Amino acid sequence: MHIDNLSDLPDWDDDRLPLDDEEGEEWKPNPTREACKALYQKWKEIMLMLKGALDTSKSEEAESISYTDDLKYMVLGDAYEVGIKIRSSEAGGMYVLRMENAAIIRKNAQHVASSLLTLGAEDETEEQYVDLIRAEIDQFRELFKIWIGTFEKDEYTDDWGLFV
Repeated sequence: MHIDNLSDLPDWDDDRLPLDDEEGEEWKPNPTREACKALYQKWKEIMLMLKGALDTSKSEEAESISYTDDLKYMVLGDAYEVGIKIRSSEAGGMYVLRMENAAIIRKNAQHVASSLLTLGAEDETEEQYVDLIRAEIDQFRELFKIWIGTFEKDEYTDDWGLFV
């Protein structure tokens, strides 16, 4: 963990993402990218809260990892993947890639939210943190809906036939 980036997710960097396909169109607004950026920033906030609420300090003996410790690591793993999938959805700008990433993001965000209930019930995380983070995930869900509402189907086909 870096002291200047407590969420451990990299900052959003527009310069690292490819420009729009059409030359000379860079000046035009890109609603999908802007919605994606807002979604990513919200998830960074959630990651910060998750890392604070889930005590994942290593126990002295590797054999003593409990079910709840394992669940905490799974929750954090799924949470990191959400951030990665948000960023990578803009790398190619393809509808099928965005839809695939959106499905993974939704699944992982739901898993984080439901697992927090388990951790709260097991007294591994304080109820107030569970409620606060779940409320932030609800806000994330609203940003997610805005983001997927900007997707435009393109000429590429989904070889698996799922996102047609």
